[in-house]
Amino acid sequence: MNPMLGVFQDAALAAGQAIIAVRDAGAAVVYKADRSPVTEADEQAERIILDRLRQFYPDIPVVAEEAASAGHVPATDDTPFFLVDPLDGTREFIGGHDDFTVNIALIEGGAPTVGFIYAPALGVAYGGGGGEAYKLLVGPDFTVGERLPIRACTSREPPVAVASRSHRTAETDAYLEKANLGEVRSIGSSLKFCLLAEGAADLYPRFGRTMQWDTAAGDAILRAAGGLTTDPEGRPLRYGRIEQAGEHPFVNSDFIAHGAGSKPE
Repeated sequence: MNPMLGVFQDAALAAGQAIIAVRDAGAAVVYKADRSPVTEADEQAERIILDRLRQFYPDIPVVAEEAASAGHVPATDDTPFFLVDPLDGTREFIGGHDDFTVNIALIEGGAPTVGFIYAPALGVAYGGGGGEAYKLLVGPDFTVGERLPIRACTSREPPVAVASRSHRTAETDAYLEKANLGEVRSIGSSLKFCLLAEGAADLYPRFGRTMQWDTAAGDAILRAAGGLTTDPEGRPLRYGRIEQAGEHPFVNSDFIAHGAGSKPE
């Protein structure tokens, strides 16, 4: 296994264990300036991940959701950097659903090249980089059991799409309506990318505001599995600081993630 993926895995499993402990104890919810929710689980998980990344990669800057929300955004320039979402799907977490994740990714040259996602309440994790992607089965003791190679689907008609449970927009619904789909599955967090990466779905359109830490790990895994995430014009989704008046520098454009051989309309 890629050594960096091993570090990501250990950090994500430790963060996931902390998240489950907070959930079992009852998580108090507060709201950030943008009215998005945050809990002690988000904050504990981020501290664990940042400590682990600094231990092994002290010279690589980290853009992490909670630190960035507080205004702490390191300079990334043209160098590699990490993107971290310690608890993706906070609304799912608060709402009692199990489809929330821990996301860690490496960005190089504007592209996500290594990614790891852990869904602690579901007992599954996904990793990818260097053209190889896999799914992990994680036990209730937070240790890894099986490691299974995965690939994105190349030929399914009609295609199966995934869409956000909590953040559907009229633009996304319009795209789905025109896509001649066989099924649309609603699921929270970055697990939508993982379903594409393991061949369980074909398309994930997202028209609406997302942040780069929401998507980078899933995009890395999908690319390693043979899929791709593009902007609506078909160009690979790019990562890194983008200066826009009145907007956060790490916001995404609209995008469409698709499995191997699929192309957005």
